[in-house]
Amino acid sequence: MKLAKLVASGVCLLFSVIAVRAQAFSYVVSPRDTLASIAERFYGRIQHEKLLVAANVLDAQGGTSIVPGMRLEVPALSHRRVRQGDTWGDLAAELLGAARRSDVLSMANGSSPWLLPEEGSEIVVPYNLRVIVGGGDTIVTIAYKFLGDRNQAWVLDHYNGLKGRKLRRGDVVLVPLSDLKLTDEGKQFAKRALQARRSEGGGTTRATQLRVRNELPALHADIRSGRYVDAVTRGNRFLAAGELDRSTIATVHRELLEAYVALGATGLATAACNEWRKADPHATLDPVMLSPKIIAACERGDAPTSTE
Repeated sequence: MKLAKLVASGVCLLFSVIAVRAQAFSYVVSPRDTLASIAERFYGRIQHEKLLVAANVLDAQGGTSIVPGMRLEVPALSHRRVRQGDTWGDLAAELLGAARRSDVLSMANGSSPWLLPEEGSEIVVPYNLRVIVGGGDTIVTIAYKFLGDRNQAWVLDHYNGLKGRKLRRGDVVLVPLSDLKLTDEGKQFAKRALQARRSEGGGTTRATQLRVRNELPALHADIRSGRYVDAVTRGNRFLAAGELDRSTIATVHRELLEAYVALGATGLATAACNEWRKADPHATLDPVMLSPKIIAACERGDAPTSTE
């Protein structure tokens, strides 16, 4: 292979790793850890334990305690190098899920959505924190809790396409976090996680597919044993590996559907069902095999929605 092709393939691989939605890094809980100590360790701010709670769905079903050996998702920012022709709208659609989020992405980088990002510059990609709406939550209380400013409620409303709609228990609200400064130790953990993803990406697609397939029984065991938080972490780690075959994608989303329903995350459950049925067109909502709550989550996905 010519040198130019090798360089090009290397650049494409680097972009495939970096040019994704803002990603967290994993941390395995140790015996003396608390959420507060982990937040202090990686962010230098004990108050950020609430981010760990939300990112790992630890507040579902009355709250879940962390235990040694549990793998946690630690929210962190990612970066993307601007290519020729990129606009803030295109970047927001690719990195944050919707072009309308261009205002948040551009402002996080000291620009405006009507200006073009500078080609070759490295931009910060906010982390999309998934917040499951509980009883009494409003867009205002969520803005204050996670952004520290009630006036940011209108930003969250626009970001989530709510158009003033009141939140319902079980809804999922995305909160874009652009101020996630890591401590030196946090940066080292994030760096090692990125290197691991690059190393994995440098292998063959088949190897990744086989590894995930071999680990599917562990995901199934998490569900059967009621370890739903672990199942969510494991399932999303599988999906982040990329380039999985359709059968595996369908299986992972089917398991995530059950986990999200059990955790009361109806919005995420509906999204998982949509992905399951997309990957497996022959999937059926069999009332003998599926609980009424799972079927209800799937049927919500068949109805028109205004959240995007």
